[in-house]
Amino acid sequence: MAVAAEVAVVAVVAVVAVVAVVAVGAAIRRRAAAEAGATTQMAPAVRPRMPLTTTPNPEAPPPPPADESAEPPPVAASEAHARAAPLTPAPVSNALEAGERILLIDPKERRYLITLVAGATFHTHAGVIQHDSIIGGEEGRTITGSTGRHFLVLRPTLSDIVLKMPRGAQVIYPKDLGAILIAADLGPGQRVLEAGVGSGALSMTVLRAGASVVGYELREDFAGRAISNVIATLGPDAPYRVEIRDVTEGIDERDLDRILLDMPEPHKVIPAAAAALRPGGILLAYLPTINQTALLRQALDDDSAPFGLPETQEIMRRTWHIEARSVRPDHRMVGHTGFLTTARRLSV
Repeated sequence: MAVAAEVAVVAVVAVVAVVAVVAVGAAIRRRAAAEAGATTQMAPAVRPRMPLTTTPNPEAPPPPPADESAEPPPVAASEAHARAAPLTPAPVSNALEAGERILLIDPKERRYLITLVAGATFHTHAGVIQHDSIIGGEEGRTITGSTGRHFLVLRPTLSDIVLKMPRGAQVIYPKDLGAILIAADLGPGQRVLEAGVGSGALSMTVLRAGASVVGYELREDFAGRAISNVIATLGPDAPYRVEIRDVTEGIDERDLDRILLDMPEPHKVIPAAAAALRPGGILLAYLPTINQTALLRQALDDDSAPFGLPETQEIMRRTWHIEARSVRPDHRMVGHTGFLTTARRLSV
């Protein structure tokens, strides 16, 4: 009897132990499941940032791994245009049309700027060229004149136009026009006064940068030539007007962003320029001699002139001859053309 009782006690203890182990295991599993659930709920907070154009849903499951072999999804037309839109509009068609100005370059790299007219001809010592043989074709191709000589056909750059366009006054050279764009920090939406428009080279450069231009010019023939050149290059809708008047007698415009002076005595304009420029605006003068530049700098440095940070520079341009092993500077270069002086309008 005693042995049977002991066996029964041992069996009961074993059963209790098994039940306890099972209970502990179940508790551990429940705790692990609870922690895993909490981690899953917090996962969206550490999900990588989505693009600004997308609003992520915190309750949505994470996306599947990307398939590198699959094609990207189609892009909406408006988004594709925003991504691929060029900074400047390209020509509607690559085909050259009547009324366009083109550049003809002969084998000796002589350049001719002409306007295409249906049925017209262009005569040169190298032969006669029919305009109709150019109209409708692409630029970049070569055509043959009446004497068998070849001409390269291209649309002209602004530099080509400046150097080849009809002119009354001496133009500012392309090497200085580029420096003026940076020195005067010219850009879209600015209001610019240009005194001394000459043949319109600087006007075209500023307009191409996106600014609007008011010109003051003493000579009516120069003003007419500048307007004609601007219209021929940029069209009749360019934000450009020219007044026949002396800038030294005053400037009507106010809160101008930039004032550009291409005239013999810009030092006489400093008081009027100070009244017309907004604070922070830039005054730039282009002068051929250092004596004129010295007078301007004296006027800018005067205590009564609200200008600061004056700077004068000169641009030199030298091209190189590169042909096989013959590498050297060209024998000729465009040296001195003018001095560029800038100053900032200060708040007083």
